[in-house]
Amino acid sequence: MTNPPVHASHPALIARLKRADGHLCAVIEMIEAGKPCLEIAQQMQAVEKAITNAKRALIHDHMDHCLDAESSEADRAELRAITRYL
Repeated sequence: MTNPPVHASHPALIARLKRADGHLCAVIEMIEAGKPCLEIAQQMQAVEKAITNAKRALIHDHMDHCLDAESSEADRAELRAITRYL
């Protein structure tokens, strides 16, 4: 059994990533079918953007809900660590 999402934003994030996963599968099918490279590159760009936006949403949610407003040294270190991925 899996744990429920921790944040209210997680269900939307999961849905976004599942859509990106579906698009990525479609890209693989396009390559296997010999579709034009331009079309494949366009779809790959869409997948990349979808994942980047999902990552950004996760990080912003973490910063909004997981870090202490009083900014302890541990929270500042965690903020520095997670923002490397933006």
